[in-house]
Amino acid sequence: MTPATKTRTLSTADERRAELTEAAVKVFAERGYAAGTMEIAKAAGISQAYLFRLFPTKAELFVAAFDVTSRRMRDNFREAANRARAQGTDPLQEMGHAYGDLLERDRDLLRLQMHAQVAAGNDPLIRDAVQRCFGDMYELVERESGAGPEDLQAWFAHGMLCNVMAAIDADGLNDSWAKALTHSERHE
Repeated sequence: MTPATKTRTLSTADERRAELTEAAVKVFAERGYAAGTMEIAKAAGISQAYLFRLFPTKAELFVAAFDVTSRRMRDNFREAANRARAQGTDPLQEMGHAYGDLLERDRDLLRLQMHAQVAAGNDPLIRDAVQRCFGDMYELVERESGAGPEDLQAWFAHGMLCNVMAAIDADGLNDSWAKALTHSERHE
């Protein structure tokens, strides 16, 4: 009796690109733009040569990974605003709370977003992606909340403080500065 042969299903380039991008999110989140493409290819289970067939440059792969995390944030804000309207609460405040929750449960998102802000200073493709992300976020939050420029500036500034405090794990510290900066009302 011959053993049953396993039928291999080939992935399309789009499916492999999506899998590679998810692997890249994790690796870039951990190691920043300095992460090696060989490491990313290995995490995705493909060759480095195939990685470059899917994304001709490392910067393009980084931007694709960054875009994944940016989409997660936008989706998070949209869902929070919809929830707020359904409950009759303030969408801006609800989006702030939802962002705080997202930072707690998706450390890769936080770290990749911060790495992208650093890498933006050295690569125009990454800088364009980060600028586009901020522009899209601003328009979404403005539209969903109806807040004016001053409230939006304060809201985004508080969000950046939340990013820094989360990145350095300040919430777990007992120091007075950490308590003051992390235990205020969450990202209103």
